[in-house]
Amino acid sequence: MTRSFADRHIGPDRSELDRMLAVVGVGSLDDLATAALPASILDDSAEGALAALPPALSEHEALTELAALAHSNTVATSMIGLGYYDTLTPPVLVRNLLENPAWYTAYTPYQPEISQGRLEALLNFQTMVSDLTGMDVANASMLDEATAAAEAMTLLRRAGRSSSSRLLVDADLFPQTRTVLETRAEPLGIEIVEADLSGGELPEGDFFGVLVQTPGASGRIVDWTPVITAAHERGALVAAGADLLALTLVTPPGEQGADVCFGTTQRFGVPLGFGGPHAGYLAVRTAHARQLPGRLVGVSVDADGDRAYRLALQTREQHIRREKATSNICTAQVLLAIVAAMYASYHGADGLRAIARRVHGHAAALAAGLDGAVVHDTFFDTVLAHVPGGAEAVVAKAKSRGINLRPVDADHVAIACDEATTDAHVAAVLESFGTALSSENTATVAAPIETRTSAYLTHPAFTSYHTETAMLRYLRRLSDKDIALDRSMIPLGSCTMKLNATAEMEPITWPGFARVHPYAPVEDAPGLLRLIADLEGWLSEITGYDRVSLQPNAGSQGEYAGLLAIRRYHLDRGDTHRDTCLIPSSAHGTNAASAAMVGLRVEVVKCRENGDVDLDDLRAKIADHADRLACIMITYPSTHGVYEHEVAELCALVHDAGGQVYVDGANLNALVGLARPGRFGGDVSHLNLHKTFCIPHGGGGPGVGPVAVREHLAKYLPGDPLERGSHAVSAAKYGSASILPITWAYIRMMGAAGLRRATLSAIASANYLARRLDEYFPVLYTGENGMVAHECILDLREITKRTGVTVDDVAKRLADYGFHAPTMSFPVAGTLMVEPTESENLAELDDFVEAMIAIRAEIDRVGAGEWPVEDNPLRGAPHTAASLVGDWNHPYGREIAVYPRGLAHARAKVWPPVRRIDGAFGDRNLVCSCPPLEAYAE
Repeated sequence: MTRSFADRHIGPDRSELDRMLAVVGVGSLDDLATAALPASILDDSAEGALAALPPALSEHEALTELAALAHSNTVATSMIGLGYYDTLTPPVLVRNLLENPAWYTAYTPYQPEISQGRLEALLNFQTMVSDLTGMDVANASMLDEATAAAEAMTLLRRAGRSSSSRLLVDADLFPQTRTVLETRAEPLGIEIVEADLSGGELPEGDFFGVLVQTPGASGRIVDWTPVITAAHERGALVAAGADLLALTLVTPPGEQGADVCFGTTQRFGVPLGFGGPHAGYLAVRTAHARQLPGRLVGVSVDADGDRAYRLALQTREQHIRREKATSNICTAQVLLAIVAAMYASYHGADGLRAIARRVHGHAAALAAGLDGAVVHDTFFDTVLAHVPGGAEAVVAKAKSRGINLRPVDADHVAIACDEATTDAHVAAVLESFGTALSSENTATVAAPIETRTSAYLTHPAFTSYHTETAMLRYLRRLSDKDIALDRSMIPLGSCTMKLNATAEMEPITWPGFARVHPYAPVEDAPGLLRLIADLEGWLSEITGYDRVSLQPNAGSQGEYAGLLAIRRYHLDRGDTHRDTCLIPSSAHGTNAASAAMVGLRVEVVKCRENGDVDLDDLRAKIADHADRLACIMITYPSTHGVYEHEVAELCALVHDAGGQVYVDGANLNALVGLARPGRFGGDVSHLNLHKTFCIPHGGGGPGVGPVAVREHLAKYLPGDPLERGSHAVSAAKYGSASILPITWAYIRMMGAAGLRRATLSAIASANYLARRLDEYFPVLYTGENGMVAHECILDLREITKRTGVTVDDVAKRLADYGFHAPTMSFPVAGTLMVEPTESENLAELDDFVEAMIAIRAEIDRVGAGEWPVEDNPLRGAPHTAASLVGDWNHPYGREIAVYPRGLAHARAKVWPPVRRIDGAFGDRNLVCSCPPLEAYAE
């Protein structure tokens, strides 16, 4: 029998599903759907819910279609610039990092003891950014350059002492960055003032911050020291956008006095990808380190006093501070940040400097050939040429030679050089201008730019791996320290860690998808645009909404875009008073943070004891805020992992009061093919393609968070970032376009029936685990028929009271059993939230069950006094190989520590590289870059 792709994606086969369903107590997957979901929202069949989807293809058929789409795109020589540059990714990084499931299937390192490899790589990234910018602390990456600039803006306002609401922005800022800044500023009451600051003088008035860029959009390089000094004298802080490759040659903003630096690391080996994904960066002075949004990797110690890495300070801060969080960004572009860091490690300081000199040399050669037409004499990679009335003709001539230039206006053309630029490209561009380099006159009009005197990238991480052999082994050594999906199930609740199939992943490095500039002429990208249109249509069909935007490059950005649409809808209708967002107490913390970012006031709605939204409290809150109600944000199935049966009534109550319903799509893996939020009451949802639709988490990023809306909100979706006032939320019109083929392939290969079966298999797996584990770890919430959705919450609170064993102990002990832990203490403190997904077969599920049962037996031994609370296998976990050597002063044996189920039942051993990490030590002693050289000699 020929197996379909769905058969290979879904873990349990027919006989295994029958056994699981018997434990759950239903006869079939359809019976399961009827028992678990409210009848009022349930679609009858996949044909009814997903009628417009094309029939399923095999892997090879889908790859053939994708190849045709890729080949229809024109891979021109891109000399457009504006923060996007062609780059030569070292093959050792392509094969062993970007295409390696050990790296791309990992999750955010919330369990640091089994994430030391990617944490070390992220620390390298932070060090690279800090070194090159001349700043003290950098975070573990941002979503892109424009969103990094927006975060810099709000950081300046938060950290500064000025009471002004005005931000001064240099006129030479990238246009897409300016647009995203405008989007972010308006709901927060920030006024953006634009001026040409290249002369070193500030306009009159007060400003809380100043934002500049080097090189600017025109390519010019400016010494910003006078501007920074003047800003500080006025009480304003300064954020500088900076190109990291340029900073290998020019004085970094940190040495000029800037308070914050932002930018992108795209040109460090990360393909253009029609706009993403790319790792932005944000770096600050030490004084502002605790204001940094997003992820921050820090150095701590483990139980043996050895150095260990962990996420510091801001980890999941949205769930603690909610609407008072510094940002709604709760993730990073980890995989791309690691590529950039390893690119810097592979080339080292000397190699990067050589690349930069070659790039600048090509730009200088262009300037020499264009002579008097060059506008600026100080530039790095981009030359701005003045050609009165001739820009269109020059661009057309270059296009006929296979080169894309950037027409700035009718009289100016910008030419950007990059790592892939050759002498032949320079000659072809000059021919397009009707000139050529003269062998008799090679004098350049470029002013000297090599002003940097400080050293950078001197750490062993950047001096030790310049050969392919060394880099190959370094990458392998790091990945061996981590647990990713290539080793074990990752049963994280609300974080759907499912199969990321090779056939889905293969196309993302194809040149037709990877080497197209996001601002290339539209005729260059018919295949990409067709793929995007397909996805928008399919996702609309799956969700029941009318329109979809793929621009948001993370779930947090999708939330933001959806709430922004609701806000603009009310303002357009004259309902300026509607500023209240109702959020259930169980909701994701990012919901509240996103609401605050669009200027909404958060009011919390209580939940009942069974976890459902308390409709009586909802009615009361609606009555209290009826005239001011903007929307409600709910997650469905609920954050507690249950299908709430009153969801349609909830939506109707809000609509009757004039509000809109935002349905968080985090749990869509429990709905696809069964129910559509756009049909049961939702007005807007964001979707997580990195959860439900198979884009891998990459160690904590990339993600894609499309926003889907009903027709009345369609005109409020984010627009083209190159158009002022477009309300764009990301720097590229289609966000992280190069990874969209993953989701396209998944949907194309699964088809309607496969998608529905996957959802039901995920629900079956979750209910199977809930039934098997309930007597050992009570399941906290279930629906009306005793069913959970695609995840379940195991309640350890009473166990902890009786024995002293905590969820942390269980999570760390699972590493000794060879498993990644479930989600700890969310949404309820003292619990574990488990999501098995549809991709794990029965053997893996049973292995996890047996591990949890064995751990419960260990807990009972602690409770019985056989082992003391402070010294038992759970509190001592995880156990390293090194911990077995030497003295052993524990009341339990070595074999129990590292092979708890005995050698006969042991999984393939994943040895944790460090013992339990001291989080408090790391926060008290904040170190967020590579340890100094002397640390390696200790």
